[in-house]
Amino acid sequence: MIAAIVTDIEGTTSSLSFVKEVLFPYARKHMADFIAQQQQDAAVKQQLDEVKKITGKALSISEITARLHKWIDQDKKVTPLKALQGLLWEKGYRDGDFKGHVYQDAYDQMTQWQKDGIKLYVYSSGSVYAQKLLFRYSDFGDMTALFAGYFDTTCGHKQETQSYLNIIGEIKQPAGQILFLSDIEEELNAAQQAGMKTRWLVRDAEVDTIALHQQVKDFNEIKL
Repeated sequence: MIAAIVTDIEGTTSSLSFVKEVLFPYARKHMADFIAQQQQDAAVKQQLDEVKKITGKALSISEITARLHKWIDQDKKVTPLKALQGLLWEKGYRDGDFKGHVYQDAYDQMTQWQKDGIKLYVYSSGSVYAQKLLFRYSDFGDMTALFAGYFDTTCGHKQETQSYLNIIGEIKQPAGQILFLSDIEEELNAAQQAGMKTRWLVRDAEVDTIALHQQVKDFNEIKL
């Protein structure tokens, strides 16, 4: 019996193109102005200090911005970058520059699962703050009430088994009663090694019936 479902975002509940063609370019375009204007804000300053710690250098504001641009271009899963992107995207959502893309099948099934008493959680490399923004300003309105909790890289990287053990500890359900959904095989491997059940979303590919994880085209094909 599945008691809880943990879902990835990119390529799972939401399209990769929304993240890569809308959110990332928006953050890159506005990052320099945002930092220049908000560098004394406590939340922003904390993340700028984290960039310095990671690089081990006393970087100037322009050097920090350059490093963040480089990380964006390399799609690095670096916690301070993800936190700053979340803060920046909030303005875009609130100004109506874009809405959080969510697949119809994901919305329908998650709504039904919650009605069925299954606890829903999100685990993404994007910050918890950014996750909540995407679902608060989604194509279907505010979806945040669907979720019992959110996890990001502060609990560990997504291809490390320990990260999923940490999540299991937070959810407080037996690992075998937790289902993890993702489009990335290495993430599914790590979750499986932690004892979770898995489903592999392959929205833009053909289903491989002998894959190591059961593959599905969309949420409608997920049988619990």
